[in-house]
Amino acid sequence: MWPRLVANKILGKRLSNNNFVADFPGDAKTCGLLDISSLGQPSLRDNTILNQRKDNLHDYNTWNVGGDAPQENLDIAGWLDTPNNICDIYVFGFQEIVPLRASNVLGSENSKISMKWNSLIREALNKKIQYCLEKQEYNRKQLGIRAQKTTFIEDEKTLFQSSTIPEDFRCIICKQMVGILISVWIRSDLRPYVRHPSVSCVGCGIMGCLGNKGSVSVRFQLHETSFCFVCTHLASGGREGDEKLRNSDVAEIFSRTSFHRRPSLDLPRNILDHDRVILLGDLNYRVSLPEATTRLLVDRKEWDALLDNDQLRMGLRNGQVFEGWHEGLIKFAPTYKYCLKSNVYSGCAEGQKGGKWRAPAWCDRIIWYGEGLEQHLYTRGESNLSDHRPVKAMFTAEVQVSSTIKGLQKFFLSERFDQITTKSEKTLSDRYL
Repeated sequence: MWPRLVANKILGKRLSNNNFVADFPGDAKTCGLLDISSLGQPSLRDNTILNQRKDNLHDYNTWNVGGDAPQENLDIAGWLDTPNNICDIYVFGFQEIVPLRASNVLGSENSKISMKWNSLIREALNKKIQYCLEKQEYNRKQLGIRAQKTTFIEDEKTLFQSSTIPEDFRCIICKQMVGILISVWIRSDLRPYVRHPSVSCVGCGIMGCLGNKGSVSVRFQLHETSFCFVCTHLASGGREGDEKLRNSDVAEIFSRTSFHRRPSLDLPRNILDHDRVILLGDLNYRVSLPEATTRLLVDRKEWDALLDNDQLRMGLRNGQVFEGWHEGLIKFAPTYKYCLKSNVYSGCAEGQKGGKWRAPAWCDRIIWYGEGLEQHLYTRGESNLSDHRPVKAMFTAEVQVSSTIKGLQKFFLSERFDQITTKSEKTLSDRYL
């Protein structure tokens, strides 16, 4: 392995996108979770196609788990605690799911760790569905009691009845490259409208090509709208000038990421060619202030003063990196670096010895590119398994439905279609989509 890497480096050759990568599922017993071959089958369920443009709620989570395997009793259902209702798509990104030893960095075997994380995700989604069903049943009883005592508002009844809870979620794409893992889950009733899933991996680590740093990008088309999700782990380092290494990784990821497409299909090939793009992960950008000043501002919770000197925010403002990208308001504490199994930042505990001290920073981020995305939530979790804290965001995304499907719907629904697409009822429907 090493001689080939050295030869490729000297000759300027890049490794293919499939090196150091493991798919999930990797055996016949678990293939039912993915089953990409069945994607794209037509369906005319009238609760999934209503308008030419509709909104989908997406939930994104990213977490650097520090190389530790997930604990058996780890409950990540709290990550899915989204307001009011369940989302249509959940995207989970992880970094350092395996220790970054030479055997893991050079190996290409499918890791059982990714299967463990997916099992935890499935359990969390099932808990979320069960909670929503119980809440719906409680609301139904309360609505019945209220109807007996007084005349409730008709719009309230319509709003309640429009709430839909999926039967289950399906994992449509899951990809691992060394310690980087991305897993995409979608409502089972939307799954038939997902087409052309594809994956592209870029290693930016050792010798500029290994997968200990880099990105795993996945894309698919939902109805007529293309989505691309990029899970990244950029170069680390808190010294002056280290941000240039991270900027270089970003440039490499954008230039080298390429999705397969058939000649007969006009599909996006590069990241920025897609309609909706979300990038999440451990971007490793730090605060360009003296460590003592940074810690003082963190103690005072003066987030704005810190963010004025945040390397990623400064790069977004001056166009040095991620030109044209957006990030929501940060109203939460820095996510890095904590002492393991504690809520104390590294270097802040009295009598602390050993380990790497790092000034607090917002290393874990979620940003987006393109129109048709509106962020509703941007916050962090408090799981203390690693020295990072997980970050979560929720978006509404516009989705284009083909005129052919819309025409078929008009044919089958006739006058009912015109009635349900009035402005007021579309608003009620979209709110609970």
